[in-house]
Amino acid sequence: MTKKILVCVLALGLSVGTATAQFGSGIVYDPTNYHNALLRYYQLQQHLIQLQKSYAKITNQLNLAMQMATFIRNMPARYRAVFSQWRNVTSMNTFGNTGSWISGINSGLFPTINTGYLKATTPLSQYDPYELSGMDSAELGRVQSQYASVELADGANMNAMATIGSIRGNAQSIEGQIANLEQDSFSGDSDLNSEVSVLNKINAAGVLTLRTVQDSNKLLASLLEQQTILAKQQRDATTNAINTDIGRQASISGNMAQVTGTLTNSLQNFRMQ
Repeated sequence: MTKKILVCVLALGLSVGTATAQFGSGIVYDPTNYHNALLRYYQLQQHLIQLQKSYAKITNQLNLAMQMATFIRNMPARYRAVFSQWRNVTSMNTFGNTGSWISGINSGLFPTINTGYLKATTPLSQYDPYELSGMDSAELGRVQSQYASVELADGANMNAMATIGSIRGNAQSIEGQIANLEQDSFSGDSDLNSEVSVLNKINAAGVLTLRTVQDSNKLLASLLEQQTILAKQQRDATTNAINTDIGRQASISGNMAQVTGTLTNSLQNFRMQ
């Protein structure tokens, strides 16, 4: 309604033009100035309306920011849980040959792992060169394949021990970092719950997750390596069985041919007599 009145007044002012009138007591009426005053009043009113809209918008944004900045109270009591702790391997050491193994698999130090593995496993004997020279090519190939299987298994086992030991050796440090991240996440300190702080905690959690996945990949690679060696051993056993059967069949065929030829000659000689 006010806008309509102002428009009518402005139109009236425009129709009057630049005429002036003088009233009593020295009051001079200037339609142009009156028109400009009404125009300025209308503009100020529009500015006021725009300011009110801006104020309402900013207030809503502030309320939303304050709402988004509100964190859950008593986070530790609501969400903190107790998880199992890393435990090192222990065992008896009756003959003194397991101590280095245990120390290596708990620390990941490869020299200690190598020493412990050699002490705890049965040594692989070596063939005499004279015995090797007396073998035919098939038997020599079988022996070399079996040696390769044992040596590859030893390497895979020690690599797996080193991987496990490295993870165990760094477990306490990683547990400490996770505890710090958990403490900061559950903290009610406003400095730790700002937008930048939350993003930093999210990034830290992402890095820890990647490190954990990397350790899992190392373990999976060690398991795959051992499975590959087991598959090789099974393949060697199957190949040796097939080769033995082929040799046996060839030997039987040769023996049968020899027996048949000998029997034929014996029969022929018997008839001639």
